[in-house]
Amino acid sequence: MSWTIERRGRVAVVTMATNPVNAQGRAFFADLHEAFDRLERDHAECPVVLTGTGGRFSAGLDLGEHFPLFAGDASAVASWFADYRATNVRLFTYPRPTVAAVNGHAFAGGLITAAVCDYRVAVAEGAGFGLNEVPIGIPMPAVYVRMLAYAWGEPVAARTCLLGEIFDPQQAYALGMLHELAPAEEVLDRAVEVAGTTPEDCLDQYAFTKRACQAAALRDIAALADPLDEELPAGMTGDRARHAHRRYWQQLKGRPAPW
Repeated sequence: MSWTIERRGRVAVVTMATNPVNAQGRAFFADLHEAFDRLERDHAECPVVLTGTGGRFSAGLDLGEHFPLFAGDASAVASWFADYRATNVRLFTYPRPTVAAVNGHAFAGGLITAAVCDYRVAVAEGAGFGLNEVPIGIPMPAVYVRMLAYAWGEPVAARTCLLGEIFDPQQAYALGMLHELAPAEEVLDRAVEVAGTTPEDCLDQYAFTKRACQAAALRDIAALADPLDEELPAGMTGDRARHAHRRYWQQLKGRPAPW
């Protein structure tokens, strides 16, 4: 496994390191599940801090892996999305306190990974945050929209999902996307401090209350979001979507898409 787990007192600090920018693909999904398997086995009573390395928390989906996937068969996209959904839902529902120590840029799926943690402490400067899926031709999964509405409130979730704006830390904090800002060298320490505020003998009460807080969101995901997401593969593989993917790749890489 490329992710590390380090104990800081009662708190388990999980450092994502699938690749230098934590671009998310099947390897990232596997690393997340392996890390949380280890947490459940070896650190079951620990609050969790999730962080990245260098100046990136996570760059979001690995477009080099996913744009070719979206250019293929819709059934393969459906299989991929089932794995992708499972990673973020597992993090969202983890029964211990989860704090994202957002050490740098968090875009698209990377920002979703931060948002589904219970609390977010981020760098006060030098980072960008945004959900750019729609402007590059990727429909935002309904399951994620609902989890973002839980985390940020519906108006902010709708704005960020629909418009694809990139925010600096102060803007993201003002919108409520982040709970706290801190100097880069203090982000991890502050996240560990927050994660440890729940007394050890109250972790079961935390888990119960977290389930209660999330009950409406999980009901909506099961009843509304999951059926809507059955349309996702078609939305990701349609002609207009593929045109948008090729356009963005040209803008990003300065060369035609190879698929």
